[in-house]
Amino acid sequence: MTILTRRDALKLGLAGGALAFATPSRALVEIVVSGGNFVPLPIAIPDFASSDASFGAEIAQIVRDNLKRSGLFAPLDPATLPVRVGDVSGTPDFATWRTTAVDALVMGSVERGGEVSSQVRVWDTQAAAQVVGKAYTTDAQNYRRIAHIVSDAIYSALSGGAGYFDTQVLFVAETGPKANRVKRLAIMDQDSANLQYLSAGKALTLTPRLSPRGDQVVFTSYEDGNPQVYVAGLGGQSKKLINNAPMSFAPRFSPDGNAVIFSVSNGGATNIYVAGVNGGKPTQLTDGTAIDTSPCYSPDGSRIVFESDRGGAPQIYIMGAGGGGAQRISYGEGTYSTPVWSPVGDLIAFTRQSGGQFQIGTMKPDGSGERILSASNSVQEGPTWAPNGRVVMFFRDPGGDAGPGLWSVDIWGRNEISIPTESFASDPSWSPLRA
Repeated sequence: MTILTRRDALKLGLAGGALAFATPSRALVEIVVSGGNFVPLPIAIPDFASSDASFGAEIAQIVRDNLKRSGLFAPLDPATLPVRVGDVSGTPDFATWRTTAVDALVMGSVERGGEVSSQVRVWDTQAAAQVVGKAYTTDAQNYRRIAHIVSDAIYSALSGGAGYFDTQVLFVAETGPKANRVKRLAIMDQDSANLQYLSAGKALTLTPRLSPRGDQVVFTSYEDGNPQVYVAGLGGQSKKLINNAPMSFAPRFSPDGNAVIFSVSNGGATNIYVAGVNGGKPTQLTDGTAIDTSPCYSPDGSRIVFESDRGGAPQIYIMGAGGGGAQRISYGEGTYSTPVWSPVGDLIAFTRQSGGQFQIGTMKPDGSGERILSASNSVQEGPTWAPNGRVVMFFRDPGGDAGPGLWSVDIWGRNEISIPTESFASDPSWSPLRA
């Protein structure tokens, strides 16, 4: 059984001292995840108070949708609530709220002018105590962020882990018939809003990855005819990472964002290299006749997980950041590929092919605790982590004219959901929380 509880002592930093809320001395509500008996936490979120009622309703609905999509919360229909608009300044009538069978209550307000400002209070209805009270501001041009920031605060207070809603997803947007697909780099908010295209799709583009700061992207492009690794500022001009490599691909940033690790194929062998983000002479980390690819650093930068067929079939290996001493960690049936270290450091996500299925799973860095989160007869691969390490996104391609799409699932193998996109979509990369 896994128990997710709030921190024993919550430090509620308030913007500008706008709200003087009490801080509870111990966790009250807890979310328990265990076996097949898990029930999402019932939570009531009335429309946010606002001088523009429709705006307050919109922000509250984004918060409801975020929390519901996480799979840990069950927001009540706002039309059934005893209070339709939140009152952030008063104390709720807990006796009335207990009749609705909710464990948590969110009261919020929001206004927009030169910027968007919001205040929110979260209450434990059974204990009649405040859980969190905060105030926020954000840029009016991206007003939806205020709802994501509020959602993160609620998620963090009630689950004990960091939120992941104020994030973006970089991916390859695919349009056109399968035999002649146009593939463009695209980025959107994690809830599919604010879609932006970052490239024109003139060359085949694969495996885009965001930097740890979310301000750069590294990807593989066939602009020169062969796959080569390119680096670009987000939405800016791209440049080839290194020159004179027959084929370079499968790039990923180092945890500090100052280097890129990738594979180079030459003469039938594929080895792993690392180079500074601005290019220069790369350093070779593996040396052999095998295919070593899909490298990914541990969060502290001390180790690298990668895929290799050095044992006869693709499996997962770990080595030190300087190369050498690789140890195999995958021993299940079938083949393993595309390993990605969790931002928290406790798990590695991977793709496994076994029994005619494509599976997305996780294991601990020592290879123990393997868990399959999703299995499909359709091709599915390319896992990427939410910054809190509790949700994995990947893409699934049923083949034919259907085209690939994005999916997510939590680390307990629950709440597998399709992520809406304007076009077909593949190769997702989840951003860190925005500053």
